[in-house]
Amino acid sequence: MASRTEPSGCSGRGGGGGAAPGILPLPLLLLLLAAAALIPRGGGQNLVTEDVTVVEGEVATISCRVKNSDDSVIQLLNPNRQTIYFKDFRPLKDSRFQLVNFSNSELRVSLTNVSISDEGRYFCQLYTDPPQEIYTTMTVLVPPRNLMIDIQKDIATEGEEIELNCTAMASRPATTIRWFKGNKELPGKSEVEQWSDMFTVTSQLLLTVGREDDGVPVICLVDHPAVKDLQTQRYLEVMYKPQVRVLQNYPLQGLTREGEPLELTCTAFGKPQPTEVKWLRVDDEMPQHVVVSGSNLLINNLNKTDNGTYRCEASNAVGKSSADYMLFVYDPPTTIPPPTTTTTTTTPTTITDSRAGDEGSIRAVDHAVIGGVVAVVVFAMLCLLIILGRYFARHKGTYFTHEAKGADDAADADTAIINAEGGQNNSEEKKEYFI
Repeated sequence: MASRTEPSGCSGRGGGGGAAPGILPLPLLLLLLAAAALIPRGGGQNLVTEDVTVVEGEVATISCRVKNSDDSVIQLLNPNRQTIYFKDFRPLKDSRFQLVNFSNSELRVSLTNVSISDEGRYFCQLYTDPPQEIYTTMTVLVPPRNLMIDIQKDIATEGEEIELNCTAMASRPATTIRWFKGNKELPGKSEVEQWSDMFTVTSQLLLTVGREDDGVPVICLVDHPAVKDLQTQRYLEVMYKPQVRVLQNYPLQGLTREGEPLELTCTAFGKPQPTEVKWLRVDDEMPQHVVVSGSNLLINNLNKTDNGTYRCEASNAVGKSSADYMLFVYDPPTTIPPPTTTTTTTTPTTITDSRAGDEGSIRAVDHAVIGGVVAVVVFAMLCLLIILGRYFARHKGTYFTHEAKGADDAADADTAIINAEGGQNNSEEKKEYFI
């Protein structure tokens, strides 16, 4: 207590019921006691920890930290409230728990080879008055196992719809499956089955295949927090009927003209490769002088009886396809240089026309012919106009001569007029009338 003092100018005696010197008044004492009760016990220390997420089989780290530490004891308990570590001592015999760090402000423990049975709440305790306790939750992730694609048919035919199934087994949580064909994502339909705490996901993909899909990979990709870039793939094998083209080897450019040779080659690609390639003439018999050797067709001396459509057919186990070549034989070469021959393609039959690309030269010839005809017509019309002009001029002179007949022998003008009138009268006298 405070030492007793005596104020100056005051007597130590006196009456009155004043408080004894050195003793606090009762109201002030109560106020101080109330303030002391508001101060937290444990010196204001606070426990801090965080939740832990770990992949099965890996290492988890649990940390209990103390803010404003006053050297109080820290301990860590498992979900069964068994003490794992008391300060730096491990009472629990599970050797997977190892001390990482111990100090007045932190207790950090590692757990190796984590399994699903280790999942749950772990408690941090601080021995203060009263004791403090907080918990951290450990979550164990299990990546999917045995990711595989099951395909309905190993070998498909062009235009056929096939079914593919991708299964991701025993994951936690349930996984998400995505489908890709090459770089293009495709929609699938997933089903989830739960066994205890584990999930099995199966995704189905329906795909209509074409010849362009042959050799293209179909990828099953997994989205899961426990694993990255987990995928599996299957390569498609698609059978398709032949694709046929007719190539003109000779002449390389220009028109197919009478007396010249023609050489054609038929190319066919399919899966499987075509077993038979043959040439035929559409709507007519093949000329006897045409030489067919495998996929090649040769005509040594073209003539106009060869005009027509020549077809190359190829077939395999899937089906049959064809390509047509339309031959038109022109007259022997002229001084006009021939243009390049072009090929036109249609589906499903390819048609090559020997007349294709010759329209320019034909147009040039037509323009020249038309110009010549117009020149001849204009010349003929000029000649006709000249002849008609001379004819009309000659008849006009004769008319004037007849008008003056009888006036040449007259001595003067008056006599000439009289003679002319006389001539007209004579002509009137010679008129005869028939009733």
